[in-house]
Amino acid sequence: MMISKKIVALLILLAPLLLLPSLSKAQNGSIRGFVYEKETGEPVLFTNVYLFKTSIGAPTDANGYFAITKIPPGQYFLMVTYVGFDTLKIAVDIKANDLLTKKLYLTISTVQLDEISISAARQDKVRETQTSIIKITPKEIQSIPTIGGQPDLAQYLQILPGVIFSGDQGGQLYIRGGPPIQNKVLYDGMIVYNPFHSIGLFSVFDVDILKNVEVFTGGFGAEYGGRLSSVMDVTTRDGNKNRIAGKFDISTFGAKALLEGPIYKPKNPEEASATFLFSIKNSYLQESSKIFYKYIDENGLPYNYLDIYGKIAVNAPNGSKVNIFGFNFSDKVTYKVLQDFNWNAYGGGLTFLAIPGRSSVLIEGNFAYSNYKVVLQEANKSARSSSIAGFNGGLNFTYFFGRDALKYGLEIAGYKTTLDFYNIVNRNIDYNQNSTEASVFVKYKWMPGKLIIEPGLRFQYYASISASSFEPRLAIKYNMAKNFRLKMAAGMYSQNLISTTYDKDVVNLFYGFITSPTNKLQKCNQVVFGFEWDLMQNLSLNVEGYYKYYPLLTSLNRNKLFDDIPENAKVPDYYKKDFSTETGDAEGVDFSVKYDWKKIHFWVTYSLGFIHRNDGINDFVPPYDRRHNLNIVSSFNWGKKNSWEFDVRYNYGSGFPFTQTGGFYEQINFSNMGTNYTTANGSLGILYADYDKGRLPYYSRLDLNLRKSFFLGKTTKLDITVSVTNALNQQNIFYFDRITYTRIDQMPIMPSLGLSFSF
Repeated sequence: MMISKKIVALLILLAPLLLLPSLSKAQNGSIRGFVYEKETGEPVLFTNVYLFKTSIGAPTDANGYFAITKIPPGQYFLMVTYVGFDTLKIAVDIKANDLLTKKLYLTISTVQLDEISISAARQDKVRETQTSIIKITPKEIQSIPTIGGQPDLAQYLQILPGVIFSGDQGGQLYIRGGPPIQNKVLYDGMIVYNPFHSIGLFSVFDVDILKNVEVFTGGFGAEYGGRLSSVMDVTTRDGNKNRIAGKFDISTFGAKALLEGPIYKPKNPEEASATFLFSIKNSYLQESSKIFYKYIDENGLPYNYLDIYGKIAVNAPNGSKVNIFGFNFSDKVTYKVLQDFNWNAYGGGLTFLAIPGRSSVLIEGNFAYSNYKVVLQEANKSARSSSIAGFNGGLNFTYFFGRDALKYGLEIAGYKTTLDFYNIVNRNIDYNQNSTEASVFVKYKWMPGKLIIEPGLRFQYYASISASSFEPRLAIKYNMAKNFRLKMAAGMYSQNLISTTYDKDVVNLFYGFITSPTNKLQKCNQVVFGFEWDLMQNLSLNVEGYYKYYPLLTSLNRNKLFDDIPENAKVPDYYKKDFSTETGDAEGVDFSVKYDWKKIHFWVTYSLGFIHRNDGINDFVPPYDRRHNLNIVSSFNWGKKNSWEFDVRYNYGSGFPFTQTGGFYEQINFSNMGTNYTTANGSLGILYADYDKGRLPYYSRLDLNLRKSFFLGKTTKLDITVSVTNALNQQNIFYFDRITYTRIDQMPIMPSLGLSFSF
């Protein structure tokens, strides 16, 4: 009952915002609409729509939607320019208090351009705050070396500034001092709880169906919440509106297939349409490695996964639309030190976009259900499992006022989490919890002169612990000069989920979710300062420094030695509680240099970071504290229609912390009454040194990629890709078996061949 009263009260406070359209009317007109590719019907993202010979215009968003308001009455030419497409120019007649709705279609240009224009990206730099935000397109993902000829978002994310990747096997992403549990991943508005497979080279996302990816490495706005560190917002495209199309890939690592097309094909662009899209991809590396990579392990590399995603999109004549999707992602791996590990996720949902008849408001909504369960069975140990199942939904409203915009909305989520876990001394943690979260937010984009100011406020309520959080957010950019811009972002963030990852695991694969077991809400305050500098026509520099303060974090208690029972009342909580609380901070600076000229693309990123934690007794650094991280990426195209492409990527990272071995002892199990310690045979116990005081060797990997494209028809293409992962055969440590004193490394040199056929 308490949650309903709080949300109802907030909705009443937001209700006056619905009156904004009527209050903002003036003697001017407006144009709104969508920009599409004529051949496929896909929206054109982040391009400029403007009135010819005026400074009046607006960019399209992730839906291809644009809204130009406050236009003086008169006759104009509406123009759209986009690289690779013919310029569109149509006459429009603007009348006072009139609202025009246009659907604009761009035709692929017959003229091949050698130089890639970056005008749209430059416009974004001067009209968006862009602090700690990286926008990624499928084309950019395909411009780095691919593993097995198949580009993947996981491989691209590893080169982003501020992102630390923990390795080829069992790899996870850590963003600016935040572990994976602090990263929110959205897939068409649905929360994805584990987006990466055990072989860290691949994610659950099929690049060929992606429309846009936005990665917020910090300082994200009020429209996102429920996480402390970062947000990754992934959206998929619709199926082809005009014809059946598809793509088939096969490589030494795995295979995938894509099929799309119209369910109902419109007779003209102004009619409604319906499309389908179906994607499936899997790894058969455990079987193929016995043939191609037998030198690594004669039993094969133990990685198998299967990802299935389907989507139906229904588009109304005015651009409104509804998407319905479903998915099943699964992962299975068997290491020598483990018997069995697997996770499975499934679910579905819908998103919608509504364009009211006589209002400039854009309404977006989503609702989804998902279920994620992970199970780990170790040799000679009790199995552990964790699961999270529930729903999330939201409703957002966006109004446009000239160059300014107002956005507000609400979100709600509910889920059940479970955990059955045995720690290193065989102490059990059995936990399950139901929880509901609800939030409302509002943000305003204001562009006075050379400034861009985006204040925001989010209210988050967590029902399971009866806790609420008011979270102010702010982003500012100052266009000091045409080629130099200052920027900053700051905010307060909260989170109720904690990870079931155990820091003392030899191989850290077990990654589940539970809600906070205490009434204490995890929080983080962060601030980011930086600048952008266009050094020359095709060369840009981006620098951002950040600081994150964690007044409270909750995690599994790695120091638990005793059961929390009355007989142990005198034992300090530090050694008997299932969970522990910590404080800490993270600070660092990220550098990014980009160079684009004709067919050459060059990108260098470097991150310097420091992480500190305190558990109430000891100061320590977490196991993902990497001090230095360097990435160098280059891509070169040549030949007719740029049919040849060569890509190279080099990554260097300083060593992660680890806990050294202090010694060994005989561990006697006294769980049975009457155990005689003088005659009982115990197991080998380990005495650990100070937590994470050691440092592993550095990580280094060079990847190469060569692709040749054969254009067999207007829409038919064959790609042949040869790639080499870890071309220098660098020995990067994966884990060290303390008992057998055996070192296991990450992937050695792995050449691969891939074929891709699209039609």
